[in-house]
Amino acid sequence: QLVESGGGLVQAGGSLRLSCAASVSGRIFSSHVMGWFRQAPGKERDFVAAIRWGVGTTYYADSVKGRFTISRDTANNMVYLQMDNLKLEDTAVYYCARSRTGGLRRVAEYNDWGQGTQVTVSS
Repeated sequence: QLVESGGGLVQAGGSLRLSCAASVSGRIFSSHVMGWFRQAPGKERDFVAAIRWGVGTTYYADSVKGRFTISRDTANNMVYLQMDNLKLEDTAVYYCARSRTGGLRRVAEYNDWGQGTQVTVSS
């Protein structure tokens, strides 16, 4: 029900924009929270950013604050992650997720996940 796109290979200092589309059957409601997580090889899946669908309040991991921006398009059930000034350590598979219960930063608080999109930052 969630499909990510926009990943790829980019040089350090560059930018990428990830998109996440929710299917019609998986409509996003105002009480939901949409989040982005990432997982590097051999590491746990970590919180990156989240947005409360109804009011638009945003939350970020300290490691990406000031460089990444999460946004939403409520009319089209789309979530975006604009990533600027990318660093080598941002290399990971990025996942879009939905929390139906208002969770924010914990993987266990999210109910639905996309398949992930690879982001690779090179030097």
